[in-house]
Amino acid sequence: MDRPRTPIRSLAELAAAEAACTRCPLYRDATQVVPGEGPAKPSLLIVGEQPGDKEDLAGRPFVGPAGRVLDAALEAAGIPRAETFVTNAVKHFKHEMRGKRRLHKKPNAYEIDRCRWWLDLERGLLRPAVVVALGATAARGVVGRPVAIGKMRGTAMPLADGSRLVVTIHPSYLLHIQDREDKRVAYQRFVADLRLAATVLAEGRRPASVA
Repeated sequence: MDRPRTPIRSLAELAAAEAACTRCPLYRDATQVVPGEGPAKPSLLIVGEQPGDKEDLAGRPFVGPAGRVLDAALEAAGIPRAETFVTNAVKHFKHEMRGKRRLHKKPNAYEIDRCRWWLDLERGLLRPAVVVALGATAARGVVGRPVAIGKMRGTAMPLADGSRLVVTIHPSYLLHIQDREDKRVAYQRFVADLRLAATVLAEGRRPASVA
């Protein structure tokens, strides 16, 4: 399936269309598509890279170890997970076999760009005020070009649809840091990035002052 033949007007219709997608080869080896999840009218949209092994089996985003890190960081930043919509730039799990284990494999530019059409549809349905991109793959999926995370962190970039983009690391990065102090510092910076998103969101909600 390249594109749906009829307009998509709901998240349920989007999930069904994504499940039939053959725009790139990743659907062949994945257990199932993993659509986004959350409220229909969220103020905050969180975009990850792709489903992991746990997500591929469950059919839900961010339910594995990285999802637990994200949940904790959202709570620390004062952002209710239930009020956010979570999704991925690539909707199928890309992996390679190592014995009986399925190991994550980073999506390439072609796969990200082919799946971007679905992410654009998703954003059009949700119309969030703020988008948080977790990592370079997510950022490319949102803006359609390579993004340097180091240069983008700490800022809120305006997007063409009127929303604002905050770029940070993917929480899975924190799982691979061995040094305890390095991990603590990286986690606190991750939380600070999420707090920036919350601040931008709050500023957008604040009524304009009357002169």
